[in-house]
Amino acid sequence: MIMLSKLFRSRPHARMGEALYERAVDQARQPDFYTTLGVADRIDARFELYTLHALLLILRLRDEDKTGEAGGAEAAQALFDAYVSALDHALRELGVGDTSVGKKMRKLGEAMYGRMQAYETPLRDGDQSALASGLARNVYESDDPATGEALARYAVASRQRLAGQSLGDLVKSPNWAEIAA
Repeated sequence: MIMLSKLFRSRPHARMGEALYERAVDQARQPDFYTTLGVADRIDARFELYTLHALLLILRLRDEDKTGEAGGAEAAQALFDAYVSALDHALRELGVGDTSVGKKMRKLGEAMYGRMQAYETPLRDGDQSALASGLARNVYESDDPATGEALARYAVASRQRLAGQSLGDLVKSPNWAEIAA
């Protein structure tokens, strides 16, 4: 009986993770990234923007625990889980066979984890130049860090804005920075 009650219990962090993933995707799909900032409208560039926005929210959620509010790490994990699940679903919709999904998911997971590691320190430190370098390489496929400067400014400004929001407001409507060249 206890096992069944655990199975059917309320999972507020999972629902929060799914809602935040939707907010990250909605923001990453804003046309200004493609028209104003020149991000190529390709699946790999969209993956990069989804990853960046998910990371911005994950960092904000993790910071919640540092301020004495509990639950940030669980919500961050739920967001990460929702993101991974969406990647799996997208691969299947693209027609990737069941035998290949595991390999492709592993490759995407490694890429996602690598991006998050590369972007986390510059985002936490507000280091736009280090972030611009990584974004230029990963989003724009360029060796010129200047290519990623506008997106780095946006990401650092978004990080600051998200930090100023309560958790409740963040879940309802994250306060992203303006997308500007």
